[in-house]
Amino acid sequence: MFGFIRRFGVAAAVAAALVLSMPQAGAQPYPVKPVRVVDAYPPGGTTDWLARLIGPKFVESKGQPWTVENRPGAQGIIGIQYVAKAPADGYTLLMFTASQAIHSSYYKNLPYDLVRDFAPITLATMTINVLLVHPTVPARNVRQLIALAKARPGQLEYASAGLGSQNHLAVELLKFMTGTDMTHIPYKSTQSAVTDILSGRIAFMFGPVSTFLPHIQSGRIRPIAIGSAKRSNALPDVPTVAESGVPGYQTTNSTGVLAPAGTPKQIVSELNTEIVRILNLPDVRQRLIASGAEPLGTSAEEFGDYLRAESAKWGKLIKDIKLTPQQW
Repeated sequence: MFGFIRRFGVAAAVAAALVLSMPQAGAQPYPVKPVRVVDAYPPGGTTDWLARLIGPKFVESKGQPWTVENRPGAQGIIGIQYVAKAPADGYTLLMFTASQAIHSSYYKNLPYDLVRDFAPITLATMTINVLLVHPTVPARNVRQLIALAKARPGQLEYASAGLGSQNHLAVELLKFMTGTDMTHIPYKSTQSAVTDILSGRIAFMFGPVSTFLPHIQSGRIRPIAIGSAKRSNALPDVPTVAESGVPGYQTTNSTGVLAPAGTPKQIVSELNTEIVRILNLPDVRQRLIASGAEPLGTSAEEFGDYLRAESAKWGKLIKDIKLTPQQW
């Protein structure tokens, strides 16, 4: 009797496993409709360019449109909040950039929590930031820029993509490490700052190599240092800030893809697999590297660890340099 029950129990377990492994009645493969990818910044920026680079490859493979939608405003907070409240079904995604990991410490009362309200898909690229000056600025390296700033306290103006942006904090870190006083002029985005720095109205800024490379090549703007720990393949002759007299200095930008929290794990896994595949295609890698971006393509778990670490790092810097949090 007990042997029969045991055999029946094993058979029932096997049957149940087979049923669970079979496609559910009415279940549909992913994706079955267009995937909307929200970039929380104006067109032309790093995340916008990356999203549009991924799009055609996604369509070829999955047979569904990958539609990029720009929702700029409030340093990206409007677009981020929009995705945080979107259905967690894999059809509304957010392009991530490093500034978003700064917001939790720089802004008070945000309408979302980057770690709690989003499901990481993949960290896509690490983007090299370059320290740029207008050719009329009498500084050809970081040492000369620091000397100029100390000779003219508060007079040198630098641009950023806005309060709490990654390139804002990049200069604040430089000021903190060198004991200099320079004036911040925030813009609505990196793109909106380009015109003024190219015209010479603003002395300098940190910016992504991918955005400024054409202007560097044309001679309209001068690169004097790379923000990361190593030089850029796109600008191999430009030294790092650390090489240029500020040992230990390092800032990088990053991009990735997020979904609303609660997105099914199977969809997160499928998106991760597809986006990582695209990032590793030879022609995509070539374009990314040429633009100054290092292709990554991490697991969802690694991206989650990165988000937590970045939020903690920037929070500590904001506290150390005594930046006053802004009210959202």
